[in-house]
Amino acid sequence: MDVATLRSVPLFASLDSKATAELGKYLTIHDYPKSATIFRYGDPGDAMYLIDVGKVRISITDADGAVVTLAELGAGDFFGDMAMLDGQGRSANATAIEHARLAKLTRDDFLSFMRGDPRVTLELLTALTQRLRRTDELLRHRVSRNVNQEEALRMTFADRAADRIAEFGGSWKFIILSIVLFGVWVAANTILLTRRPFDPYPFILLNLALNMITALQAPIIMMSQNRQAHKDRLRANLDYQVNLKNELLLSDIIRRLDEIEKRKRE
Repeated sequence: MDVATLRSVPLFASLDSKATAELGKYLTIHDYPKSATIFRYGDPGDAMYLIDVGKVRISITDADGAVVTLAELGAGDFFGDMAMLDGQGRSANATAIEHARLAKLTRDDFLSFMRGDPRVTLELLTALTQRLRRTDELLRHRVSRNVNQEEALRMTFADRAADRIAEFGGSWKFIILSIVLFGVWVAANTILLTRRPFDPYPFILLNLALNMITALQAPIIMMSQNRQAHKDRLRANLDYQVNLKNELLLSDIIRRLDEIEKRKRE
């Protein structure tokens, strides 16, 4: 496995080329046929894996016995790093979706690599600290925000005008008003103004006005739709941040409960 692939792993991203090449010497290559089990839930977390070729499915079995897929990883991805660091049991199952070639780094080899150069240990601790700081920053800030308020702060006069016009153009008020206007126009030029109609049949002036309204209304409606699409993207981004924060908080709660359970057993 080349240096670039190793440095794509967040844990090893801070290593220089020399240290990364030295780390590569500790890797062992393993081939897994399709549907082969790499590890199961509860197995000792004694190694992490980097995918060179193929795909791997990370899954769990819920309380009802159904298999839930957490992720499908491909070439260049990695898994099992946290279990390798803390030495705890596996939290999910890993299965080869297709023939896979994996580079394995055991916990003992990783510790030997760290003992070989103290600077490497400092760089890895720095990388882990930065990840923890980003997590703390995420937990410190409120991410549950009103999408409508967020969008309202960014709206310009043109955006508001486009929304108002699009809202009116897609309502029954506009349809009824148009029917009434057309009826009055036709009646005025065929019945009331029989001698000097300002737009005699076939109502060329009316057709011209309708074409101009249609030509202007279409881009205005598209402007409103584009702004709505931007609003949907903002909503999706806020939903992602909320879900991520909830996941981090839930993980912290589970960790604390595990600590309480261990203290009770002691």
